[in-house]
Amino acid sequence: MLLLHGLLGHTSHWTETARRLSPRYRVISLDQRGHGQKCSPASYTEESYVQDALAAVEQLGLAPAVLVGHGTGALTAWACAASRPDLVAAVVVCEMRAAAVGESMQRSWAQWFESWPLPFASLGEVRAYFGGQEPCPGLPPSVSSEFFAQMMARTEDGWRPPHAAEHLLRSQDAWIAEPHWDELANVRCPALVVRGVEGLLGRAEAQEMVRVLPRGSYAEIPDAGHLAPWEHPEAWCDAIEGFLTTALEPQPGPCPV
Repeated sequence: MLLLHGLLGHTSHWTETARRLSPRYRVISLDQRGHGQKCSPASYTEESYVQDALAAVEQLGLAPAVLVGHGTGALTAWACAASRPDLVAAVVVCEMRAAAVGESMQRSWAQWFESWPLPFASLGEVRAYFGGQEPCPGLPPSVSSEFFAQMMARTEDGWRPPHAAEHLLRSQDAWIAEPHWDELANVRCPALVVRGVEGLLGRAEAQEMVRVLPRGSYAEIPDAGHLAPWEHPEAWCDAIEGFLTTALEPQPGPCPV
């Protein structure tokens, strides 16, 4: 099982999910390009993220793997399944829209990044800033404080994100400009769409994604927003395990003649 974080994510964010799922699965998380402690790569295209994930699956001997993605990590997960069905057994898509969200969303993200009072003097200051107000719609302060603290890196002048804002914005270009319905229709493996009831993915769009996916399933987590896996990790992992119990069952073959 390969866990793929989204924008602003970090491999450490998956610690609780990995702890809960590791008794049944070999669970590995990947710091996606431009995140974690890595240097800035030259390319931030959707294809680059997909190739990174597929390389991890092949080089670590995970195939056929279950790909679990949150936010833009879910976009990477379903794109992997569409392009290399031989490497992907199932996909879990959490809080990622298939519709293009448009340039206005990109401008909102850019303004939000610019508003951060960088550098932060301490991790306590990070937690106080992001926990004192809703950082942006769908990100509840109750879990945002620790979520953002985990992704900060110590620098000479204080605590900063390890990635440049312009790189994060470039990584969203494919999602901002183009819808992904055709790509979803090419995902032939079992796929679970998960949303937080108060998150960024609306129920109508989520259910349309399930309809478009050839083998789609649906789950929602009550009293949760965009960070549903961290707000309610037990419900999140229960949804994954319940889905995989059926999804990974051998499919019946054709009846003998």
